[in-house]
Amino acid sequence: MKTKIPLILMIMVVTLLITPAISAADPALVIPTFTITAVDEDNTVSIKAQNFPAGDSFKVTMGKFGTKGVGGVFVTNQNSGTGSFTATYNIPAGLKGLTRIAIRLQSPTSGYYSYNWFWNNDAPDGGVTPPSGATWGYPPAGKNTIPKTTITDVTAGVDVTVQGSNFTLTDTYNVYIGKFGTKGVGGVKVDTFDTDGTGKFTKTFSIPAALKDEGKLAIRFQSPNSGYYAYDWFVNTGVTPTPGPGGTWGYPPAGKNTIPTFTIQAVVKNDQVTIKATNFTTNDTFNVYMGKFGTKGVGGVKVTEQTTDGTGKF
Repeated sequence: MKTKIPLILMIMVVTLLITPAISAADPALVIPTFTITAVDEDNTVSIKAQNFPAGDSFKVTMGKFGTKGVGGVFVTNQNSGTGSFTATYNIPAGLKGLTRIAIRLQSPTSGYYSYNWFWNNDAPDGGVTPPSGATWGYPPAGKNTIPKTTITDVTAGVDVTVQGSNFTLTDTYNVYIGKFGTKGVGGVKVDTFDTDGTGKFTKTFSIPAALKDEGKLAIRFQSPNSGYYAYDWFVNTGVTPTPGPGGTWGYPPAGKNTIPTFTIQAVVKNDQVTIKATNFTTNDTFNVYMGKFGTKGVGGVKVTEQTTDGTGKF
């Protein structure tokens, strides 16, 4: 199952095509991170940063929760100095009054970035009063809150039944179904339901008419309150498909989990890029796209189609 949780610390590191000509705070591994140290509601937020590339300049932006700060309001430029620093930033006027705010530091020079989010409230626990019993709805007692889903039944083109566990307690989730590969983001909203004190459920959801003929579909559960979400996918058929020749599926490759990966081997500026790929689904076809940095290639220009053989390598 593919699940995600909103983390107080959400980090990404950019692996550059060409090693940046900068000095890293940690010469072995540059993974910029920062923590929220204080919030003055609707006024300022303070951070403590570490392991940033040294001597670099980062644009600081803030935006709505869930945006990771992408396309947010520009706040200031931050010099990384030695790679560790503390700073306090003003909360933009257009974001005042929001419960949660995303903050992002990104270098237009090296491409490194890091993002986080914070409760826009200087009271403990974001100023929210815990429910009766003095325990929070998340995480469930004694467990980490990682919502999990299992597809238990599918009626082709009609509905899908999902069993959920470890969801945030007494929470509300919107349910979306979309095309395979979307993780349900931007999908058709099919239901809204509340979880109880167990964090478990078994529910059946109707497949939208516009998607009833799709071979595979994604389903997503997302809480507008806590921010937790989980997503899954299913084959839109009630019949178990027959394996291919040899009685094995093209995915996953034998003895491995299918997590396609590739590394950049060479770049000819403005001409071509060479990659080395492993653990791709076997005997499959992939569309190849290129786009602007930061898009992850989504909505990019299609440059070719790549077929894989029985090894999943190329």
